[in-house]
Amino acid sequence: MNALWRNTCLRPLIPSKHATFRSFSASACPNAPKSLRMEEFAPDVIRNFSIIAHIDHGKSTLADRLLELTGTIKKKETGKNEQVLDKLKVERERGITVKAQTASMVHSSNGKTHLLNLIDTPGHVDFAWEVSRSLAACQGALLLVDASQGVQAQSISVFHIAKEKGLTIIPVLNKIDLPAAQPELIAAQMQSTFGIDPAEILPISAKTGKGVEAVLQAVIDRVPAPRSKKDAPAKAFLFDSLYDRYRGVISLVNMQDGVLRKGDRIASCHTRKKYEVAEIGIMYPEEVPTDILCPGQVGYIACNMKESSEAHIGDTLHRVGEPVPPMPGFKPSKAMVYAGIFPVDSSDFPKLEESIKRLTLTDRSVAFQRESSSALGQGTRLGFLGTLHMDVFRQRLEDEYDANIIITAPTVPYKIIYTDGTHKFVSNPTEFPDMSESTTKVREIQEPVVKASIIVPEEYFGDMMELCYSRRAEELDHRYLDTGSDESSSRIILTCVMPLSEIVTDFFDQLKGRSSGFASFDYEDAGYQKSDLAKMVFLLNGKPVDALALIVHRSAQDTIGRAWVKKLHKVIPRQLFEVPIQAAIGKKVIARETLSANRADVTAGLYGGHYERKLKHLENQKEGKKRLKRIGTVDLPQEAFFDILKR
Repeated sequence: MNALWRNTCLRPLIPSKHATFRSFSASACPNAPKSLRMEEFAPDVIRNFSIIAHIDHGKSTLADRLLELTGTIKKKETGKNEQVLDKLKVERERGITVKAQTASMVHSSNGKTHLLNLIDTPGHVDFAWEVSRSLAACQGALLLVDASQGVQAQSISVFHIAKEKGLTIIPVLNKIDLPAAQPELIAAQMQSTFGIDPAEILPISAKTGKGVEAVLQAVIDRVPAPRSKKDAPAKAFLFDSLYDRYRGVISLVNMQDGVLRKGDRIASCHTRKKYEVAEIGIMYPEEVPTDILCPGQVGYIACNMKESSEAHIGDTLHRVGEPVPPMPGFKPSKAMVYAGIFPVDSSDFPKLEESIKRLTLTDRSVAFQRESSSALGQGTRLGFLGTLHMDVFRQRLEDEYDANIIITAPTVPYKIIYTDGTHKFVSNPTEFPDMSESTTKVREIQEPVVKASIIVPEEYFGDMMELCYSRRAEELDHRYLDTGSDESSSRIILTCVMPLSEIVTDFFDQLKGRSSGFASFDYEDAGYQKSDLAKMVFLLNGKPVDALALIVHRSAQDTIGRAWVKKLHKVIPRQLFEVPIQAAIGKKVIARETLSANRADVTAGLYGGHYERKLKHLENQKEGKKRLKRIGTVDLPQEAFFDILKR
């Protein structure tokens, strides 16, 4: 055990630029237990729980305090630990959690030593699938609500996810030390919204540590132990995975039944492939090898799995020769937003493709397929759960793999229904049918819609209604969320059905801007509905640029066309001939700007003489420009694409 431990500590001394965010940290070695016998933790002393909340309500800070209280991490001499489980650079920079993290803790209470397995989950609506996967490995959840902001849209969403999975929910009221905190009012909100008894709510301050001991005790007292059997055949539930360049795929598992040891031969219920367990252990909060995982415990397995596709999320692993019925698994994630990703240098495509495959191993909700463009070359088309998810994925590609990329404007999957009753989904604007052509056998086009929930203070209600109507919202309804008598603090929950394409642009920015940052937003899939859509193409010197094609609603085609044409006019470099920049739908041009030619002063060297002498030179130049315009192509550099698409 000690030899294994020493070897694990030495592993990071090999520098790895592409080492995953969970690779072992030498700084964690001093805090790790010298002798951790997993056999001592029977299912009745194990508690598997998660922290769920709206974004920025203090999940990661509470996780830090819990890790400190249990001695899993040492308290810093100067100040407190900050977001220990937020290991990605993007999480540190943005102050948000985008990846669920697992940490095991050992804590003594009531004369027993308990093993607590904590999963810190993201709070943004784009990462709801990450939350649902994490909750599948838990029996309880801490529902965290900010005492100054109150119940937010995502708080309601994650509460219902946890309830559907049958988890025991412990309500926690955080940030009670803030001057703006209103614990009594927010407790009443939680009672009216969730049906929670205010007496069960634990008031805490995760930043100062006040009341966190009570949370730890509540986890032990209220969260049920896992119902696992030691003498049953080994059954491990794979709920997450990551990639290590030296050990291949690392699987995070929850032991449902039985025992797994290092050296065991295991098989996958999904792929039927067999592996040998090379390393097994727990996250404490970094990787600690233990030689064994017992019933109810959460840990990791390294078994020389080479391909990322082999680690199927929701898979059931069992010992070879002892088959078990597979667990239900997960409902596959559904991509809501699509975008093309291309390397700035086309020769970097193989490296970019490999980087994306490695990154999708730690983010299994991303849909992946190859794509090629006449303007941008070879690339990939990726599907994301939302625009923040897309932006975080882009930043992780740049941070972790030094990728230099161009990402196209986000689109949503449209449903094309043909006259013969068949249908297909189109997410790439270049594949969208031209409705102006008589040969098009399309009966109707449908776009995805979502049921949106907006929670906003009453004073901003009018602005929110106006914003929703401007984004083609329908079925608007509202009700007061608060039951208190203080009218100045009343909040309204606004629900409506809205096209997804209206959300993936700048809707969230507009929402925050019009509500001074007080509004919160959540949405869920509501299917498809018929819509009047068209494909807008941009012509440079009469030739279409496929990478800039857009799908727009006809009510907004003029506004969007003019805006994009002006944007192109600013970034396209001047040519030796005059270039018309046009936005067209079908054969109708709806907006135009003209880029003037880069002209040389052909009369600069002429002195004196008749004016016809100069006119002759100007006419020759004019004829040359006409010939150039007829046969010339517009040079649209990658920098111009980058400048257009990043705005």
